[in-house]
Amino acid sequence: MVSVSFDRLVGQETAIALLNRAVAQERIAPAYLFAGPDGVGRRLAAEQLVELLFSQSPSPARSEDTDTLRRRIHQRNHPDLLWVEPTYLHQGNLLTVAEAQEKGITRKSPPQIRLDQVRQIAQFLSRPPLEAPRAMVVMEAAQTMAEGAANALLKTLEEPGQATIILLAPGPQALLPTLVSRCQTIPFGRLGPEEMAAVLTRVGRAEVLNYPQILAMAQGSPGQAIEAYQQLEAIPPDLLESLKAPPNSLRQALEQGRQIAKALDTESQLWMLDYLLNYYWSQFPQDSARWLPHLEQAKDYLRRFVQPRLVWEVTFMHLWQEQS
Repeated sequence: MVSVSFDRLVGQETAIALLNRAVAQERIAPAYLFAGPDGVGRRLAAEQLVELLFSQSPSPARSEDTDTLRRRIHQRNHPDLLWVEPTYLHQGNLLTVAEAQEKGITRKSPPQIRLDQVRQIAQFLSRPPLEAPRAMVVMEAAQTMAEGAANALLKTLEEPGQATIILLAPGPQALLPTLVSRCQTIPFGRLGPEEMAAVLTRVGRAEVLNYPQILAMAQGSPGQAIEAYQQLEAIPPDLLESLKAPPNSLRQALEQGRQIAKALDTESQLWMLDYLLNYYWSQFPQDSARWLPHLEQAKDYLRRFVQPRLVWEVTFMHLWQEQS
């Protein structure tokens, strides 16, 4: 048997203890909910649990070394593992976020878990495992399922067969109660400063520690800190510099709105609003109570697919008027 542990996880003592106990007692649940913020280790914990359970193959001919097994799981090419991610629907095809980025496709609406993907899970579980003692399904961002997809998944959770299904979501409140009732919840929390530093250093992203604003936005999530840093690096420096204070004229407000709408896609614009909310709060505490509601309103408009340039122009006009 390949020896695997959860030693790659930083923090998350409760989650590690619960999972280790389940493995030690050979009482693996048919379904788990890994509940907690993005970027704190839920995906890594799912990979390590899959690795641990797959290493228990009863057939010596099918056993493999740790590195090979880990690589197959990480690359999602093990025959008994189905890894489900939110997708975009583009010209009749389902594309993950990574696939859409690779093809240069931008979408206004966020990706989601779709009914066809849930049907794929049922089809995947309709056959017995080929190499491992059980089949494993991991669903990221399970909270993005529409009601029809969630109801279809409920039927699979009732009779998963020789399999374990892991749902990754922010918390039980993000899913239908009927789904949550069929899962064992494993809690994941945000990391402290020292744990954040340890993770970022381990994954080769120690430079993120030099950006207090990014760390403040991440709120104890190394994954979110890395994503925020990548977003920040992708924004034109002159545009970022011009936004360090609200516009001081109507002309500047309109120009900044035009530049942002032209330079950034919708997801990046939503991130920029979060960045400005945090930045203005820390840099202009005496004025932020008047400014921040306009930025929050802008986020709501963008999510409702209002024309981005108009959203930004109106938002910056309001910020300029607040200073007059």
